[in-house]
Amino acid sequence: MATDVRRSPTGHPLLLRTLQLVTAAALAVSAAIHADLAPGYDAVGAHITQGTLFRLEAAVAALAALLVLAAGHRRSVWVFAALVSASTLGALLLYRYVDVGTIGPLPNMYEPAWFTEKTTTAIAEAVGTVTATAGFLTARRPH
Repeated sequence: MATDVRRSPTGHPLLLRTLQLVTAAALAVSAAIHADLAPGYDAVGAHITQGTLFRLEAAVAALAALLVLAAGHRRSVWVFAALVSASTLGALLLYRYVDVGTIGPLPNMYEPAWFTEKTTTAIAEAVGTVTATAGFLTARRPH
């Protein structure tokens, strides 16, 4: 005898809510650290400073966190959150290990050291990337 199981719009409401909270927290940590560090990097760069880029990252990460909390049922929000986390982590790791130099108006952000804030944001961005990807896979696909 088959039973008719009524599912929520996502099929996994508790899992999706947990992913929303963890992803938003990870993005918020990244945003807060970048916003806090930005003034110290205002002198790095001629046209666009690293401080400006940090403020931009903080704003985009904060927006992604809010969208995940408000519209976590939408797969596009999860894609955005994953891209924000992954791109920020990628940039952090690239500029930690590779002296890229300046790229057009972008400053040389090479910094071959780990410190508490950098380690914390790297962990948050890695967690955010994984949980946002899981959120995308968990959120209901459109019909």
